[in-house]
Amino acid sequence: MLRFSIAVLLVLPVAFARAQTQAPAEPPLRAEDTPALPADETVVPEAAPAFEPQPITDWLAAQVELSRRGFSGGSLDGVRGLQSATALKAFQKNEGLKETGDLDRATKEVLKLTSPVLTEYVFTVLDLAAVRPVPTTWLGKSELDALRHATALELVAERFRSNPKLILKLNPGLDWERILPGQSLVVPSAEPVIPAVKVARIHVYLAEHILQAVDETGRVLFHCPVSIARNVEKRPVGELHVAVVIPDPNYTFDPEVFPEVPEGKELGRKLIIPPGPNNPVGVAWIGLDRTGYGIHGTPDPEKVGRTESHGCFRLANWDARTLLQLAWVGMPVMVDE
Repeated sequence: MLRFSIAVLLVLPVAFARAQTQAPAEPPLRAEDTPALPADETVVPEAAPAFEPQPITDWLAAQVELSRRGFSGGSLDGVRGLQSATALKAFQKNEGLKETGDLDRATKEVLKLTSPVLTEYVFTVLDLAAVRPVPTTWLGKSELDALRHATALELVAERFRSNPKLILKLNPGLDWERILPGQSLVVPSAEPVIPAVKVARIHVYLAEHILQAVDETGRVLFHCPVSIARNVEKRPVGELHVAVVIPDPNYTFDPEVFPEVPEGKELGRKLIIPPGPNNPVGVAWIGLDRTGYGIHGTPDPEKVGRTESHGCFRLANWDARTLLQLAWVGMPVMVDE
């Protein structure tokens, strides 16, 4: 490539001189010499063809379209699991359909793709610069400025609301240990559309492990899985209210709250854990008017709805970010058994 470039540089002056001797240069074009287009002949760029709504053909397409409409079924994986079926039932109820949790004919007539299921993502320098290993100790975490994504795969999976196994399946043969800026890959396109209607209240259904934000009429505007407290005594039931809404919060590690952690006993003091997707409360904190209780994200989205928390309501980071845009101080939060 270098030899070719030098050769071109050497040939150009000769070629240019030869052209000068063979034909006189034309005078430069002046602005007044350029004919103007009539007002009714203005050139308008041709618009891209509109996407025609398409039938849902598989569960990945269903999960993606449901997510766009505010019905999150956990990590996108293309499998009809319990959380996906529950999200579909919530959508069916909203639309006055029979709550089957299946992609039956009546559901497919209403739930159609509004845009392609998959899209392209290209790694940037900033993306990869933000990937850093996460220390295993509380002290180590407290010494960082942020708890970023630990791997490139974790970053992509969370950004595109996916199970890491799906990302690997969509991009076979990709060496995740040697990702460079400019590397492209295939990912789901499932970013939800934030409703223009104001959310009136949040419902947390303990038995079903789901959270729903509804409008004044009770119509569901947002639905997602949620983890609840392991101990029944720590599960608040009744009406609470949103007290504070904080994006990218830090976290205070208190050894007294985690008596089962040996490191806490050795430290004997509290630590401030910096913000980031691997912060214990994830990327969002919606504090409630009961001390120590809130709705928040988590660094372990695959465990949401499948394991219990210490007392708060835990969502996948992507769902926590969505809820953060819908919540407002004073909003009622109804916790139902």
